[in-house]
Amino acid sequence: MSITKKSIFLIIIILIIDQASKIFIKLNFALGEHVEVFGWFQIFFVENNGMALGMEIIGKLFLTLFRIIAVSGLSYFIFLLIKKGAREGYILAVSLLLAGAAGNIFDSIFYGLLFSNSNGMAATFLPETGGYAPLFYGKVVDMFYFPIIKDSNGDTLFFKYIFNVADAAISIAVGIILIFFRKDLNESLETKKPDNQENAN
Repeated sequence: MSITKKSIFLIIIILIIDQASKIFIKLNFALGEHVEVFGWFQIFFVENNGMALGMEIIGKLFLTLFRIIAVSGLSYFIFLLIKKGAREGYILAVSLLLAGAAGNIFDSIFYGLLFSNSNGMAATFLPETGGYAPLFYGKVVDMFYFPIIKDSNGDTLFFKYIFNVADAAISIAVGIILIFFRKDLNESLETKKPDNQENAN
């Protein structure tokens, strides 16, 4: 299988897993509902208006458009890496990063139109009265919660953030690139000097 097909396959698989898990949660959990799987792991449904880890710094529409531009840029970057013959592992790591970013974009663009509000009850798919938000104003669905370390009052010290498959893909991809492919990243971002400057006396 060519690296192009491997990259596309990885992106599609991550997107399918991400969206399937989010749709399941959206249709079966009310906002804030949670199920304890283990003492250190819960399925906990929250919705995120902003960026990773719940940050809300800029407007929702601007954020969604920024994500679309970022994914478009990553797609072109992968195309250039394949064309240059970059290492396969590096290309797949960047593809994993792209898949994670794209997964959350789908929520932001379409979920407001596709689902009813999740407050108090599980959402309905394509409700007759319309979705809970206009196009580009959907909320990102998060559900994985690992309250590994708690204090004496039961408050979570680590890990307090709730995330989804797309978030995990982004974090894993960044970790892999920084640990194993930092040199590749630096080389791929370098701007080569023109030949006339390199050969100047």
